Amino acid sequence: MRTLLKGGTVVSGSGQKRSDVLMEGEKIIQMGRDLEGGDQTVDVTGCLLFPGFIDAHTHFDLDVANTTTADDFYTGSRAALRGGTTTVIDFACPNKGESLHYGLDLWHKKADGRTFCDYGFHMTIDDWNEGIRAELPDMFAQGISSFKMYLTYPAMMIGDRDIYWALKELKTLGGIAGFHCENAGVIDGMIAERKAVGELGPSSHPLTRPPYLEAEAVSRLLRIAQAADAPVVIVHLTNREALREVAAARKRGQKVYVETCPQYLLLDESVYFNEDYSSAARYVCAPPIRNKEEQDRLWKALRWGEIQTISTDHCSFTLAQKDMGREDFTKIPGGLPGVETRGELIFSYGVAKRRISAAKMCQLLSENPARLYGLFPRKGVLRPGADADIVVYDPGASHVIRAEDCVANVDYNPYEGFVTSGGIRQVWLRGALSVEDGKVLAQEPAGKYMARGKNSL
Repeated sequence: MRTLLKGGTVVSGSGQKRSDVLMEGEKIIQMGRDLEGGDQTVDVTGCLLFPGFIDAHTHFDLDVANTTTADDFYTGSRAALRGGTTTVIDFACPNKGESLHYGLDLWHKKADGRTFCDYGFHMTIDDWNEGIRAELPDMFAQGISSFKMYLTYPAMMIGDRDIYWALKELKTLGGIAGFHCENAGVIDGMIAERKAVGELGPSSHPLTRPPYLEAEAVSRLLRIAQAADAPVVIVHLTNREALREVAAARKRGQKVYVETCPQYLLLDESVYFNEDYSSAARYVCAPPIRNKEEQDRLWKALRWGEIQTISTDHCSFTLAQKDMGREDFTKIPGGLPGVETRGELIFSYGVAKRRISAAKMCQLLSENPARLYGLFPRKGVLRPGADADIVVYDPGASHVIRAEDCVANVDYNPYEGFVTSGGIRQVWLRGALSVEDGKVLAQEPAGKYMARGKNSL
């Protein structure tokens, strides 16, 4: 079966071009003006055709904070597909004392045969010893080329020495690591002070995790990376002080890649100071949402190329789960849903408002993550030979975001009431029409595991 998308404008990381797209099976086979030869022709006149979006930061079916995320791979990937994300890279998270192989096997059991979009895994390293080091070559053999380490959270964090050794080993193997950067010790001290005076509500969350403690951890991590002479990714970066540390490292000649998330671009810290507990607690995540001035700086960083990717850090909980911290803000499960709305939000509040171009959006959501995480050119670009993962974006299909319209397994949406500029008309996953006009057409999970190569960004 050959399918011809006719009349659209193809968006790439370098610009836009009027082009038809001919698909056969799972691949794009031809592009150009006035193509013929489709067994079926789909009129996409007036629409933008983006490569399928890649979300390189999701947490599906994760046991954390004495509960489990509301979205597993079945519901989370279905939500991702509806939002134009045709590939997710989730985090396989063995606990301390468990092997990397155990963690990878467990995540395959969670995801295989239950995922609607294509998927891969990063591997979390929260122990460092000879056994973990010896496992790394086989991780690469199984398609894992990226890893994550934490500078906070006692159950996951490892020390500076072990980060240094791990980075040196990953560099030798050609891998890359991403880091959650916050100063754990000072944050714990600030939390203890708040608790001592009985300030236990959600408003204490941002006050105990200030932006300068994120920036300090970014600075420390980048000096460790300098010593190891290894590239790193800073995940979910939120503020200008952290960006200054990245700029200084780049000036020293270091390779540093940066990710941010929609919540840091579109929401501000006032959400934590709502007197209604549930209305505030639903926004608890780490690092916290910052002020509007930080939002503006992040948009400029995106436009100027200082930030390479926008992922979601999709880590969803129901309002009942968020209620676990009603008497103690540190017990509120941290994380927000976002995988379903990212594409429309970035287009509406980035491209439509001329903060970034459509080409830049393509870089941030498709091309750069594909290159950074070893999926390019199979993913992240529309060209002959690439997977036929296509988001058909209709600039005339504006609508209001409502939780009741979403398919993620949560009972609220952080962006409730946001008005989009246009909307996603269709999503094609490897040549199959999987979403149309907001409805997920795929009846059964058809996602494939993506073994990944080395960074090519």
